[in-house]
Amino acid sequence: MKSFRKDFLWGGATAANQVEGAYREGGKGVSVADVVTVGSHTQPRRISLDLDPQYYYPSHQAIDHYHHYKEDIALFAEMGFKAYRMSISWSRIFPDADNETPNEEGLAFYDGVFQELQKYGIEPVVTISHGDIPLALGTRYGGWPNKKAIDLYVKYAVTLFERYKDYVRYWIPFNEINDIFLPMSSLGQGAMLDEQSVYFTEQADRPEARMNALNNMMIASAKAVIAGREINPAFHFGTMICHITRYPRTCHPDDVLLVLEDDLYFNNTCADVMLKGEYPFYTLNRFEKEGIQIGLSEEEKAILKEGVCDYYTFSYYQSISESTLTFEDQTSGNIMGGIKNPYLKETEWNWPIDPVGLRYTLLKVYDRYRVPVMITENGIGCVDRMEEDGSVHDPYRIAYLRDHITEMRKAVDEGVDLIGYTAWGCIDLVSVSTGEMKKRYGFIYVDCDDQGKGTQIRSRKDSFYWYKKVIASNGEDLD
Repeated sequence: MKSFRKDFLWGGATAANQVEGAYREGGKGVSVADVVTVGSHTQPRRISLDLDPQYYYPSHQAIDHYHHYKEDIALFAEMGFKAYRMSISWSRIFPDADNETPNEEGLAFYDGVFQELQKYGIEPVVTISHGDIPLALGTRYGGWPNKKAIDLYVKYAVTLFERYKDYVRYWIPFNEINDIFLPMSSLGQGAMLDEQSVYFTEQADRPEARMNALNNMMIASAKAVIAGREINPAFHFGTMICHITRYPRTCHPDDVLLVLEDDLYFNNTCADVMLKGEYPFYTLNRFEKEGIQIGLSEEEKAILKEGVCDYYTFSYYQSISESTLTFEDQTSGNIMGGIKNPYLKETEWNWPIDPVGLRYTLLKVYDRYRVPVMITENGIGCVDRMEEDGSVHDPYRIAYLRDHITEMRKAVDEGVDLIGYTAWGCIDLVSVSTGEMKKRYGFIYVDCDDQGKGTQIRSRKDSFYWYKKVIASNGEDLD
């Protein structure tokens, strides 16, 4: 069996709003994430623009990476990380999105982060916008449905390219950009402020506004890629697709057709635009049938064609099953829905566990795009418990990752050009769907609970030592 390439980018991934905290330090402005309260598996998160003191807002403190980044990066280095996928907080650079000049304190903070990564030889993979924007972009302009967001984003991206051109080679314009096909995504894109509902998952849906937001994000991405390559031709730009692998629940032809259509629309549309430079026929046809107008000009079509990315990244946590028939057993722990798959186990949050689905996905996307592929999110959220001696035993996490890495290697053996793997939540962080800390993903335990209480002390879990061994053996030793 073929081995992983010698320069394989083993590492981990986080997002600024889920780890940094320090939400008003260093000149940072308020972001959308900063006005969303903690929730749970059964209680949805609330949107509270007035920052009501009776609620806890997880992003305000998170795991305080802002003050602990040197310690955290040293732990990543101890594991042997070759890469660290991170994001930059837009509101830390341009507090109100439309500021004339960037916030120097915010830029200096990331100078320190990149210098620390460079010290240990860790390659940064940087997401420019990770599902969070300055709140002012939403309140003043209505967020991404407004074309004004394009120029503001490009100004922000160019600021990063010029400042960090000697530190960063791998850039990702948007995290899980295809999430915008879900109604709840209107919050993260700033088109929220629905006075009829205060809940994160229950915002009023305006499909045409969402699709115009998507189109503006696509144009912004392409413009940023064009500008970035002028600043440094050595830059690499990647997609970041939330890939929800779909199976027909039965072999009924209607189920097979349903899965095909949903896979094309949800999983492939954005990657087609970002790697092929144009909207696929099936998406344009669907827009037409649903009466959605995106007003794409000839000039914008040319921009999309020129500003294509050169590698494919995606998140993979699970697969889902779909059917045109009625099944009572539904999955309940994730926003993607789906019917329970009788052949798969589930996590504590009812997410299906499907390692073989990752291999299937790798083969599918590499066959379609024929560009280098990187898995930038994969992991399992669980309740971890610290023992009296300070140890954290998480065999379930090791088993999950072992099974997925095994399938990755099989995909490599079958010819997929896989260049990297950054496990999600390499250090415990705030869950974006529920705002909880107890839903832990990391190799590193952070002493902090769902209300932000705790010492913030970092501790190595069993999976820390296991992943260190995996990296040292370049994926050969998974025991």
